[in-house]
Amino acid sequence: MKKIAQSIVRLRKLILTVAVLLLIPSAIGAVATRINYDVLTYLPQELDSMIGEVALEDDFHLASTGMITVEGLPTNELIAMKKDIDAVPGVTQTFWLSDVIDPSIPTEMLPADVQQFMFGKNDSTMLIVRFDAPSASDETMNAVKQIKQVLRHDCYFGGMSVILQDTKALINQEMPLYILCAVGASMLVLFLSLESTITPVLFMLGLLFPTLRTTLVTNIFLGQISYITQALSTVLQLGVTMDFSIFLLHRYQEEKELRSSNEEAMVTAICKTMTSITASSLTTIAGFLALCAMRLTLGRDIGVVMAKGVALGVICTIVVLPALILTFDQQVEKYKHRTIVPKLTKLSYFVSKHAMPIVVVFLVLLVPFVVAQQKTEVYYTLFDSLPQDLTGIVGTNKLGEDFGMTTSHFILVDEDLTATQVSDLCDELKDVDGITQVVSLDSITGPGFQTELLPDSVTEILQSGGYKLILANSSYKTGTDAINNQLTEMNGLIKAVDPNGVITGEGAMTKDLIEVADVDFKNVNVWSIMAVAAIILISFRSLSIPVLLVASIEAAISINMGIPYFTGTQLPFIASIVIGTIQLGATVDYSILMTTRYHEERSYGRTPREAAQQSLEHCSQSILTSGLTFFAATVGVAAISKMELLQSICRLISRGALISMAVILVVLPAALMLLDWVIRHTTMHWLVPESSNAKKSDKE
Repeated sequence: MKKIAQSIVRLRKLILTVAVLLLIPSAIGAVATRINYDVLTYLPQELDSMIGEVALEDDFHLASTGMITVEGLPTNELIAMKKDIDAVPGVTQTFWLSDVIDPSIPTEMLPADVQQFMFGKNDSTMLIVRFDAPSASDETMNAVKQIKQVLRHDCYFGGMSVILQDTKALINQEMPLYILCAVGASMLVLFLSLESTITPVLFMLGLLFPTLRTTLVTNIFLGQISYITQALSTVLQLGVTMDFSIFLLHRYQEEKELRSSNEEAMVTAICKTMTSITASSLTTIAGFLALCAMRLTLGRDIGVVMAKGVALGVICTIVVLPALILTFDQQVEKYKHRTIVPKLTKLSYFVSKHAMPIVVVFLVLLVPFVVAQQKTEVYYTLFDSLPQDLTGIVGTNKLGEDFGMTTSHFILVDEDLTATQVSDLCDELKDVDGITQVVSLDSITGPGFQTELLPDSVTEILQSGGYKLILANSSYKTGTDAINNQLTEMNGLIKAVDPNGVITGEGAMTKDLIEVADVDFKNVNVWSIMAVAAIILISFRSLSIPVLLVASIEAAISINMGIPYFTGTQLPFIASIVIGTIQLGATVDYSILMTTRYHEERSYGRTPREAAQQSLEHCSQSILTSGLTFFAATVGVAAISKMELLQSICRLISRGALISMAVILVVLPAALMLLDWVIRHTTMHWLVPESSNAKKSDKE
């Protein structure tokens, strides 16, 4: 290890040159990475709802649709607007009654199902826009954007495609603010907590390299990332990997007072922080990779991107940051100032003297939060996390008001079913609670009608690819118990007629999302705990330390996740799944640093009480600086984002950073001291003298 550290110090100019040159392809990769705005596309492909979604897209070109509610527009203007929409690139067809019959025919002469489907309250009618490409594709996004410019007054554009385009526009608008806020808040904390004005700038430069390279690697291996990953990755990487930079800097500053040259001090700092940084980074990476255990592949999306970011962050901390610090060491020394983050000397003596009461009080206080965590409410209605004044949200709500289309179910059955079977099925579906309309080709034309007489524009929508399509509108909201029970009842009726029949659409996909997420939550927690504990076990060669460190962070997570119950706050489902993994992986670093220092102090021959006091005093500045930086990087995003999903995740992360920081600074040193006998008898070579370790390190 020492030889590697010496090479890094000796070749620092070459390292910086190569690092700067690598920024060029990294920047290209950042621009080229595609962003996916549709969370539902991450569902397992073998689910009925996803099978149906593929059929809607490939055979009916209905997976990507928009619906326009038109109020009080004269027929001639409506038809003119329809032609304008048809001319938009990316639009397959804009369907209205004029595609089937003469628009001058009185509405009263139309079949009842058609009247109910095509005409609503407030003298409104509906246009159905079919797109060439999937809802989340760039082609459809651009088409939706152009259609918004074509719409006349009193036209309301709703549907999944429109909401996704709104989401994209909102994220693109807010993303620069997320980065600016995170970087600005983190820089402020670093300026106040580090001795030099130049050091925070060097830290940010050091993080620029792994951040851009992450996007390059992501573009090469994944091709695209979700908008949630895009919004969180930079902020999280800044907060998570800043730990390593702070740990290295503080150790370097300690060693400068003991060594004859800066180069020698840096070599020693790299060697001595390597254990804690390696263990910390591996646990963080393992925590993020645990998200890959989710069947909802959004977890893999977030996990892989963040794990790569942490890995590259560690490499840059060990290789690039030392080169930056040594290159600008004179400037660092020249522009020094007083800091406001002190060593917690008084707290360290208090904790070491009152270890037992601290641990007992903490365990008593923890109980209500553990109970509350199980009762925290979670919601799955993805669009509830968006601002309700977005075009797509307003348009979709209008469909519910005027046409009873709060949620639309797309039902696909075998085309070999007779017209009578389909009509009977439609009648049964109409009797299901909450169903407002059921429309199919056979229910409109009736038994015995020759469908070949209908225009292709109609038959393509309702019969294609070996399927017949039934459209059922529900008055229930997606993600609620009512619509989930409704879908269960409908599925039973459909399977009785056609065992291969499926229901798809936002409601069915969200129901599957709820069932998948429930299993994912348990799997991710188990895998993240096992992975982190295994790495700590290997790093410390101990059976008890992994239990203690993981338990301390899990306790902090329980407090964090229990608070929403007491405040009456609902959490988006994805927040409840990923926050435990993120908080565990990101803040277990603090516990590893504290335990490593405690081990070092014990190796010097100090008593458990003295070791607890010394480890808390010497680690407090690093942990405070790191925790406050992580808090600052995320709390700003929670404050400015208009998206409840991102607000919730960042709020939980920022609060979790503070809670974990407090637990590690107060409870962990006390627990290490009290459990020293257990640790000593369950850890290999726990009390090997420090002089022996030094000799071994020199040989390496």
